[in-house]
Amino acid sequence: MGKLVINQEKVGNIKELIGICPFGALEEKDNLLQINAACRMCKLCVKKGPKGAVEYIEEAVQSIDKSQWKGIAVYVDHIDGVIHPVTFELLGKARELAEKIHHPVYAVMMGHNIKSRCEELLHYPVDKVFSYDAPELDRFKMEPYTNAFEDFVQKLKPSAILIGATPVGRQLAPRLAARLKTGLTADCTILDINENTDLVQIRPAFGGNIMAQILTPNHRPQMATVRYKVMDAPERSEKIHGEVVSCKLGLERLKSQVSVLDIIPKEKEQSIEGAEVLVVAGRGVKKEEDMAMLKELADLLGGQLACTRPLVEAGWLDARCQVGLSGRTVRPKLIITCGVSGSVQFTAGMDHSDQIIAINKDESAPIFKTAHYCLVGDLYDIIPGLISQIRQGKPVSA
Repeated sequence: MGKLVINQEKVGNIKELIGICPFGALEEKDNLLQINAACRMCKLCVKKGPKGAVEYIEEAVQSIDKSQWKGIAVYVDHIDGVIHPVTFELLGKARELAEKIHHPVYAVMMGHNIKSRCEELLHYPVDKVFSYDAPELDRFKMEPYTNAFEDFVQKLKPSAILIGATPVGRQLAPRLAARLKTGLTADCTILDINENTDLVQIRPAFGGNIMAQILTPNHRPQMATVRYKVMDAPERSEKIHGEVVSCKLGLERLKSQVSVLDIIPKEKEQSIEGAEVLVVAGRGVKKEEDMAMLKELADLLGGQLACTRPLVEAGWLDARCQVGLSGRTVRPKLIITCGVSGSVQFTAGMDHSDQIIAINKDESAPIFKTAHYCLVGDLYDIIPGLISQIRQGKPVSA
């Protein structure tokens, strides 16, 4: 990385220099030239401005002793001691990564009266469970939870931290990353690790048009959030492995400026994330009335109707029904996509489904690279036939 430095005595005509910048990043204030947040570091002011007026200076990159950081840590996401399933998925991935670099796997849990839950985690691939058990941690509060996590990092120095992209995880992860002055990659779909312990974090970028590979080579710990149902959860072992380590935090660090006055349980809603069968509508559906045909197919299969982002934006279905990284990540036993092109953003949210059937009249549609069974044709010809055969109890034929 580098920075631009202005030598005011060499600027000369300020307005002429300001006119060089195509982004409006140069401005005059109190008869001095200044650079604002619009700067794109294009360096035109260096090249075309008066010699020496603006200089580009490379900043020295501080290296870190990676040998001082060891272990893959997983945040245990829970509500009243009920552990979110994403935690087990991350423990499985953490073990896979840790074995490559011969590091231990840690789990970090905060709450109150969580001893039995911490012991339950020992049935999964974890070496040590660090328990912060205090009445002040009974419910998620930003300050004490961040303080407890920071305390863990300072004492154990884990090389990488994995956090579920849940409502709690999405709040805690960036707060912790800012506190530790390290990077954070959100909504990773693939995780790997190099021999030098650099975590390879892969996620869709630029609207899903590319898969970005992100490294944090000069900072530790490395941090990533992962959505539920993106990774494979390990089987529960009957044998117990590892140990529970009790941790204490000073009363001052357990204080919070937020008080929870009351908690009103949210009404349970049907979620596409838990559905075993999904029928997904895409842009190939011509009008909103035609959604009833796909809903009928979903009902016959005992499943739910879902959709892609354009249909949510059109108001045809609620955002809770959207499949994809900007919607919900799903992993049903069967998913049937109807008129879905199959962008990276969409497929990254459903490509771990057991069986994927794609219907699209464009034989070159990207969704066919992901699907297990591909039906090339108009959904308006195929879906009615499927519905008819299912109603009659006949085997479905291509």
